[in-house]
Amino acid sequence: MTFEVYLAYVVACTVLLFMPGPTILLVVSYAMTQGRGSAFATIFGVMVGDAVAMGLSFLGLGALLMTSARLFFAMKVLGALYLVYLGVKMWRAPTLFDDATVDGKSVSKRAMALDAFTVTVLNPKSGMFFVAFLPQFMDASRPLLAQTVVLGGTFLGLAFASVTLYAVLASEIRGVIKKPAVAKAVNRAGGGVLIGAGVLTAAMRRA
Repeated sequence: MTFEVYLAYVVACTVLLFMPGPTILLVVSYAMTQGRGSAFATIFGVMVGDAVAMGLSFLGLGALLMTSARLFFAMKVLGALYLVYLGVKMWRAPTLFDDATVDGKSVSKRAMALDAFTVTVLNPKSGMFFVAFLPQFMDASRPLLAQTVVLGGTFLGLAFASVTLYAVLASEIRGVIKKPAVAKAVNRAGGGVLIGAGVLTAAMRRA
């Protein structure tokens, strides 16, 4: 793998990772409704989810997703339903100004991390990406393990940068929210976005 090929891979990954998808939308929604404190939890969940998706792909699940219409459909439906569930939950969630939040009923960091992990892993495109995309940038005449580590590590690094940027920007925007009505509107907007992402995920087709 030459430097030019690696640079092309970095550019391609950057474009793919910084385009808002279900995972980014979840991170932004939590940052807008739960504040900067959600960033570490959701970023951790996303990174573990990406690492697991990558590992499962290397074990053959990604190739199976590309060939099995039933498995792809099952993961797609599960991911879509989970996104809709999260959207409804966020729509109904208390805001910073509600007594329920003050009493400690806001979303826990563990729950946010689990949500981010689940959404990332249940996205069938994640598993297919590593099988269909990575080999295009690998040189079969050179050690494949070293190339896999470099390309996989680069992907995870760029994924970390992407979700961190979105989480920080969204939490900064949340910082200007002072009115309870606006905070409630943000909750409902975030919930609506996640529900929409669930619908789009359900409509997703295999490449």
